[in-house]
Amino acid sequence: MKSSELNRVSFIVMRELRAPLMTLLIVYSIGMLVMTFIPGIEIDGEVQHLSIFHAFYFMTYTATTTGFGELPVEFSNAQRLWAIICLYVSVVAWFYALGSIIKLFQNTFFLRALAEWRFTKSVARITGPFYIICGFGDTGSVLVRGLNDAGMNAVVIDSNAERIQALSLRSYRIFVPGLCADASVPSHLLDAGVSSPYCKAVVSITNDEAVNLQISALARLLNPSVCIITMSKAHEVEDTLATLGGEIHIVDPFKTFAKVLNACINKPAFYALNNWLVGSRGASLEVYEQPPIGHWIICGYGRMGMEANHALNLNHINTAVIDPHSRRRDEEIETYIEGRACAKTLKDAGIDHAVGLLAAADDDGQNLSVLLNARRLNDDLFTIVRQNSHQNEIAFNIANANMVMQPTLVTARKILLLLIAPLLKHFFIYLLAKDAGRDQILEALITRLKQRLGHKKPFLVTVNFNRSEGLELVNCLEAGHTIFLGDIIKDSRYTDKALDLVPFVIKSGDQEIILPTDDYKIKIDDQLLFCGTVEAKQLFKANINSEYTLFYLRTGKYPAVGYFMQWYESRLRKKNGNNYD
Repeated sequence: MKSSELNRVSFIVMRELRAPLMTLLIVYSIGMLVMTFIPGIEIDGEVQHLSIFHAFYFMTYTATTTGFGELPVEFSNAQRLWAIICLYVSVVAWFYALGSIIKLFQNTFFLRALAEWRFTKSVARITGPFYIICGFGDTGSVLVRGLNDAGMNAVVIDSNAERIQALSLRSYRIFVPGLCADASVPSHLLDAGVSSPYCKAVVSITNDEAVNLQISALARLLNPSVCIITMSKAHEVEDTLATLGGEIHIVDPFKTFAKVLNACINKPAFYALNNWLVGSRGASLEVYEQPPIGHWIICGYGRMGMEANHALNLNHINTAVIDPHSRRRDEEIETYIEGRACAKTLKDAGIDHAVGLLAAADDDGQNLSVLLNARRLNDDLFTIVRQNSHQNEIAFNIANANMVMQPTLVTARKILLLLIAPLLKHFFIYLLAKDAGRDQILEALITRLKQRLGHKKPFLVTVNFNRSEGLELVNCLEAGHTIFLGDIIKDSRYTDKALDLVPFVIKSGDQEIILPTDDYKIKIDDQLLFCGTVEAKQLFKANINSEYTLFYLRTGKYPAVGYFMQWYESRLRKKNGNNYD
């Protein structure tokens, strides 16, 4: 917690409540002081006076309207008169004070300072790796949900108060601190913990390219070692971001989609695997979608249309483009029609003999209209449609296009995989390579995943074999024992059965081992990426963090428990020369 935020709150409180507090203090001080000087009744010939304590006690309980009576003895008329005056004056003073307190809690600056103080305090309580998410729109919402499901901490900054309020209403397993503020202000990034050693990445996914660039530059200045991930759809911004240095990832949803489209055309099995891993709706390893080769029509020639056209051209597919603006460049386009996509322009573009249609405008209503018109003219089309707003999901589900491209969802999934499974990039490059036999490896992998996971939801997990994530495994390796990958992926409940997981990649030093076998020897600081279930993840973590479980998996025997059994076993080992390795 930064003391400056607490100082701001304290300053605003004292500034707003200084006058009412002083008023109450003066009223009570004068009332108590005068009460002690006013003579009371005579008892045994001696005039009674209230002590300071009794005067304070009387003023206190009358302020609560409890009314315990005249204590410790009956008042004189002079004391009663002064009590009446004190009662009325103190009521007015309390009304003034309460009004000031209500006014304080309506003060925008106070509420903002209090929110920043609470936010900073929440961030300071995070004692593990966390990620700063700048922007909580559709993309940020999906990303935070994915991180939370993976057991990772996230911190959110967004300038929209409604989005931050929505964040507090989400049912997250791990609390997600949120701040309504401009993330491009350095102090707000510092409040979010950008300089903390636990901060692993700053993700900038606002709707403003200039703000994303500014956040990325500030994050690099405030923490030179932090990873920066930002969304950009402009070439100029991408070029500037690339010069920031350090680890930086620039995510362009349209380029990402173009790569997926190219993979879908050439390797439909890979496309099915990718969709299944990221949890796309209706994704399955049983059915492969493959766009047909032939004449395609692209409606809307913005960034998405251009990138898709480039991907289609790489596969020698002829295209016709319909767009209201003159954006034609040097790309290979068979026909370019300036105008809105309607029945007439679709016919001019060759809808009667087309095999595919891409509706890529930035307006959902227009894309759905194009889709309906095109199907009426040619019912055999392979259709790809762009969905710009998540709120229109029901309409797009009913439209039943072959592929739906939602930029926010593509961006969120790409960033999520970068954060929870950084080794997946090497794995995908390996699978997409055009080397001989790679298609057979992909098919064998899909068969293996279906056997191990079946219809269970896939879960990508990255594990570092270090003391923080696998203490007992590291202790065992440091003791000179050999541990094979096949040992730690066993199910400790049934040692003849493996856990429901498939190892994808092991990174050892500068080397990546793709689809490692069971006889791989684990080394300290190795990094493993596997696909499995939530239950398999928990059992795997138990395997590498339990001394007794790890011993049993390595040797097939139960370790000795208790002092006497350990002593007896050590004697037996020395006698038989057996060290279980």
